[in-house]
Amino acid sequence: MSKKILVTGADGFIGSHLVEHLLDCGYQVKAFCLYNSFNSYGWLDTFPKEKLANIEIFMGDVRDPNGVRIAMEGCDWVFHLAALIAIPYSYHSPDSYVDTNIKGTLNILQAARQLNIERVLVTSTSEVYGTAQYIPIDEKHPFQGQSPYSATKIGADRIAESFYRSFDMPVTIVRPFNTYGPRQSARAVIPTIITQLLNGMEEIKLGDLTPTRDLVFVKDTVRGFEAIARSEKAIGEEINIATQSEISIGTLAQTMINQINPKAVIVQDKERMRPSKSEVFRLYGANSKIKALTDWEMQFDLETGIAETIKWFDHKDNLKAYKHEIYNV
Repeated sequence: MSKKILVTGADGFIGSHLVEHLLDCGYQVKAFCLYNSFNSYGWLDTFPKEKLANIEIFMGDVRDPNGVRIAMEGCDWVFHLAALIAIPYSYHSPDSYVDTNIKGTLNILQAARQLNIERVLVTSTSEVYGTAQYIPIDEKHPFQGQSPYSATKIGADRIAESFYRSFDMPVTIVRPFNTYGPRQSARAVIPTIITQLLNGMEEIKLGDLTPTRDLVFVKDTVRGFEAIARSEKAIGEEINIATQSEISIGTLAQTMINQINPKAVIVQDKERMRPSKSEVFRLYGANSKIKALTDWEMQFDLETGIAETIKWFDHKDNLKAYKHEIYNV
């Protein structure tokens, strides 16, 4: 009998890809989507009807402990991805990040404890490390709250750790580095570049070009989640999902310019610059731990992943969903 898995944040970028992957692997999937008056399932609405029919949808809010507990009833595993993630938005609305990222995670953990859930995966982020103090960044790297977003994710991680240590909860903290691919929000740098280029803009507006990122294609990220859940060795651990490589934003942008419109030039936009003490200048993750504890291996290099991402955005129905002409906060 296959496991029944609740995925919170199932309507989002990584969550929707994770739902697809779990279905393909034969799991029963319950998708926790953010309640809204439009009755939108987010990216799940783009699934074929026959695929959507195999998903149990639950509309709710992770900030509501009662709804969280009801959603988790009857589930074996919980993959908690629901979060507020946009860093610029966290500068002026930090309260909402505390409520969603910290309080929401606490609600998941409390319900999991009450319901004796077999496995809980709490999603972290490479932003908790801040600018690399050494490379590759392994799971022992110090934490640095360089934005309200990263600070709330550090808080959520530490609460998850406390439930493992205090209550012997079978929890794992999963820490993806910079995931990219189809369906990613325009708030991220790769969709920002691609959508401007595909809409014919010849001045590509970006912020700081010097930071480096460890870019993981979304299909590799979701395979990492599933591999971690299957590994008993991963219980109580914090585990990076990383490629163990880096590329600067400037080099990344020029690579996509060369593929889509070589006439385009990069223009630095002051509005898109993070405060200097908040900018994470280097992310370069270690992946030795996930390889030691699971059977995960990376399947997509950057060239292949970017090509798939451009192909998806180049479809007119996908591209029109993005507001390329504004700075998406």
